[in-house]
Amino acid sequence: MVKTYRVAIVGLGRMGSTIDDEGHTTLPYSVASATTASSRLELVAGCDLVAEKRERFTDRWGVKAVYEDMRKMVEAERPDLVAVCTRAAGTDQREAPAADYRVDLHADLTVEIANLGVPMLYVEKAMACSMRRADEIRVAIEANDCALNTGVLRRFDNRYEPLRDVVLGGRIGEVKVAVHYAPSSLLHGHIHSMDTVSWLLGDPGIDQVRGQFDDADYVIEGNHVPFDPRATYQLRFDGGVDAWSLPAAYWEFEILGTKGSIRSFNNGTSSQLRLATEGGGWDEVPLAPVTPTSTVVSCLEDLVDSFEAGRRTRGHVEITHQITQACLAVAESHRQSGRWMEPAEVDPDLYVFHI
Repeated sequence: MVKTYRVAIVGLGRMGSTIDDEGHTTLPYSVASATTASSRLELVAGCDLVAEKRERFTDRWGVKAVYEDMRKMVEAERPDLVAVCTRAAGTDQREAPAADYRVDLHADLTVEIANLGVPMLYVEKAMACSMRRADEIRVAIEANDCALNTGVLRRFDNRYEPLRDVVLGGRIGEVKVAVHYAPSSLLHGHIHSMDTVSWLLGDPGIDQVRGQFDDADYVIEGNHVPFDPRATYQLRFDGGVDAWSLPAAYWEFEILGTKGSIRSFNNGTSSQLRLATEGGGWDEVPLAPVTPTSTVVSCLEDLVDSFEAGRRTRGHVEITHQITQACLAVAESHRQSGRWMEPAEVDPDLYVFHI
């Protein structure tokens, strides 16, 4: 008999409950709908500060155990898995209301829930707005032996797995360059792009980062960026592989090696493998089509698999910490005229606002 695990959600808005209504093609997408679609999970409770959202959650999912206070919910319901689906900075405004505004709800809730002894956590991205708080999360997750995944969902998208297999299987030879194509903000978008590139390469260490905001003249004051800046970056991974972001196209990724290249088009909807020929050109090699499955179901069930097997999750806290640090290093590099820097050089109190 399959064991089921009790799931509770904090933040009953889009990702927690309603995002499926927005026309996404690969469903289920919200944590609530993904939970109900999985034979291994049971949706038992929800929490939100807004009474109307709690009422709508009950009406939609038939869950009567709804709370205003997260701690009371965890203590009363004893969930095995809690999903943190709040806004990162606790507001839907696109800019921080004041220069000293440093709200970081994802970090606050993750630390508290881990310390309450919940064994599995899903946390919306980015997990923290500063490295000070990201460090606190890592300590809490490791101290409590908590399984963690975050909402960087291309890591759990089965359409990218053939690309990763091609790269790690050596079919394109020694990897030289990785490219992400799309204009994007830093913590809402490039947390995804960096994580996807890292995943495709097998999650190597990141040696150096450089980057700048699209507004190259923007001056960071008081260790505080009051909005989520559009930016470009370059990463240098262990082994010398460089990764670039180019602000064009629509969420595409390309890995180039000494014997060929593999590229994902149009946000994962298709891909192309090209291999070198003896004459010096490249021939296209067909790849088997992939039927997409729910990334959120995959993410949540990976938590269950890791918990049962005692292994690290696909998006474990060390890799999440590394990607968060690389994103914030772009802001630090911008502040220092776009120079190359080691990720650990980021000022731990540099705060980047995002929703």
